[in-house]
Amino acid sequence: MTNTTSKSLRQGSVSGLQMSKQHFKVCFCFKRIFRLKVAEPPHEICTIFDAYSQNGNMSMDDLYTFLVQFQGERGGDATKKQVQAIFDSLKHLTIFQRKDLHIEAFFRYLLGNLNGPLAQDQVHQDMNSPLAHYFLYTGHNSYLTGNQLSSESSTYPIIEALKKGVRVIELDLWPSCKENDVIVRHGGTLTSSVKLKACLNAIKDYAFHASEYPVVITFEDHITTNLQAKVAKMVNDIFGEMLYRPDSQQMEIFCSPESLKGKILISTKPPETPDIQGKRVEEERSLNLDDYKQDDLDDQGEEDDAIGLGYRDLISIHAGKPKGKIENWLIHHGQARRVSLSEQELEDIAIKYGTDIVRFTQTNLVRIYPKGMRVDSSNYDPMTGWMHGAQMVAFNMQGHDHFLNIMQGMFKANGGCGYVKKPDILLNVDKGFDPRETRSIQKTLQVLVYMGEGWQSDFGRTHFDLYSPPDFYVKVDIHGVPADIATKETRTIEDEWVPVWNELLSFPLTVPELALLYIKVGERDFSGKPDFGGQTCLPVFELTEGIRAVRLYDRKGELYNSVRLLLQFQFVNNTNA
Repeated sequence: MTNTTSKSLRQGSVSGLQMSKQHFKVCFCFKRIFRLKVAEPPHEICTIFDAYSQNGNMSMDDLYTFLVQFQGERGGDATKKQVQAIFDSLKHLTIFQRKDLHIEAFFRYLLGNLNGPLAQDQVHQDMNSPLAHYFLYTGHNSYLTGNQLSSESSTYPIIEALKKGVRVIELDLWPSCKENDVIVRHGGTLTSSVKLKACLNAIKDYAFHASEYPVVITFEDHITTNLQAKVAKMVNDIFGEMLYRPDSQQMEIFCSPESLKGKILISTKPPETPDIQGKRVEEERSLNLDDYKQDDLDDQGEEDDAIGLGYRDLISIHAGKPKGKIENWLIHHGQARRVSLSEQELEDIAIKYGTDIVRFTQTNLVRIYPKGMRVDSSNYDPMTGWMHGAQMVAFNMQGHDHFLNIMQGMFKANGGCGYVKKPDILLNVDKGFDPRETRSIQKTLQVLVYMGEGWQSDFGRTHFDLYSPPDFYVKVDIHGVPADIATKETRTIEDEWVPVWNELLSFPLTVPELALLYIKVGERDFSGKPDFGGQTCLPVFELTEGIRAVRLYDRKGELYNSVRLLLQFQFVNNTNA
């Protein structure tokens, strides 16, 4: 419907905006003067408002209709509460008049925090399936503060990871210099050490800060059996009832995240059997270590069995490095276990055994870790692991690289609880999923880039350009299976702090269940590399249709206070799929 009242409001608003100006000094004698705009509703938003309002005012009933018909909300009591929350959030604004919204208030709602892009901000997936049916937010060498060769070891990165929702913490266990205590460090490097006890206490204090779902601690065990006994007592004393102990020595099927709420699980390679331990004792005797008394070594042989059992009781997820032919360890042997592979090992094996790996991960856990060459704590493409069903794609959390942004995007799903249910295509036992198989297009994601705002508040006037306002463009990527990878860009809007693009970008998807949407704003520097203007990564499978406010993050993954984009998402199903 046409609405002269709202049009006059818009015209009045525009004339007011033109009064503000911004000056950029070019040299001692001259200044460049630019009109300084604030965010105002694009024409398309005004048209939508006119269609759902009456005489320039949108009532609560009108907003409810808009949310159901245009935004795709389900309706009912939940949507009514949403309408009330929106109205309540705008009461403090001077643009909120009487009992209804006018165009400016409606526009502020669209750009506000109550209009985010993800379906839900709480856990909503089924959490009652076995652990093997989920992707777990997983860290690698979780105690390191920087590079893999010479950085400090500390509890700080462990705490920060847990606060961000990471659910799998890796600790490398080594004997102390005197062989009488257990430390955590990256063996064979110049990294410093931190005491295991301090790490365990940090985990206890922050394990459920961001999520109530279970935390898994993976031990990379380089300690002797007598120190394993010390670890067993330490773990028991610190975690107490928080520690999960399985009813049997090894589970046939993993428990569910729901049944393990508030629990901490230990995953490592089980201790050696007594006969192998006996050989180790003989080897230690022959070494004639100064830090061992001879009677300690004699007693150790008698105590090995009891020590091993105590340590073994801690382990709820048995781990081991694959040995023998690939065909053998890819077979489920009746007991659920964890297998670790380097990123390079996975890539090599997947060429021939991709479907077999997917099938193996339906009942067992596979952990992928960075190859040894990544001494700078960089990361690899996590999609290689995810599309083969690997649950624990272990990442270095110390840096701020592109693939870490992709990882963080995946785990925004399911309320950010650190567990994301694997799609059915990876769990179908009858039809094996081949990640590299060519598939038909299932649906097309359409992204309409309306506009952006907030840079003026979060950046200095000359941050992007000394002599003029910034020249922004938006780059949008799909990160998914190989067939779905795509990159598209909007045009560059020159000399605008509040750019309006109004461009439609389309992305055909063959496996939308695994796709991630990476969005980055750049500022075109025509004399060099573009400046960074913000980024975010979102799971496509949890996007909500309609017009959404998408907040952007800085390079370190921290949210900007004000910077955001106004986008519209729509899925078009392929009728031939």
